[in-house]
Amino acid sequence: MGGTVAAVSSNGTYSFTKPNRESITLIAGFGVEGDVHAGANVKHRFRMRKDPSQPNLRQVHLIHAELFDEVRAAGFEVRAGELGENVTTRGIDLLGLPTGTLLRLGDEAVVEVTGLRNPCAQIDDFQKGLMKQVVGRDAEGGVRFRSGIMSVVVSGGVVRAGDPVGVELPDGPHRPLEIV
Repeated sequence: MGGTVAAVSSNGTYSFTKPNRESITLIAGFGVEGDVHAGANVKHRFRMRKDPSQPNLRQVHLIHAELFDEVRAAGFEVRAGELGENVTTRGIDLLGLPTGTLLRLGDEAVVEVTGLRNPCAQIDDFQKGLMKQVVGRDAEGGVRFRSGIMSVVVSGGVVRAGDPVGVELPDGPHRPLEIV
């Protein structure tokens, strides 16, 4: 089971979108070098106001490129990095992964999946009506967030578009993703 890195993105300042880069460097326990959300402690502005000492479980944001294909069919044009993700993948059901899954990005980097990204109102500010496309309902009627997953860096390394993505599921009973 695996896929590929479709794009990599980072931004050194708080902004909803992140420009695509030729490569990004992941640093163990820290995140994407030079990205505003990197750090051992939380860097998300809302979460920092609540408790700036909490651990940063959102060091690297990943979105599946297939989401962009789906929203395009609904009339929205979204490209890699525009929803604030650092790594855009293709060929992996990111939302179906359990908590604790290891993703091997390229030759060296490894991230551990910590949970779901909760979509925020900025998505509708970016494109009116887009929030309804990234928040849906599952078969039981429960809310299903589709705006990507969050992770922490276990092993650092350089990641580029075109790199392979390997998936290593955790042992034992799998825990479904929850918002982090």
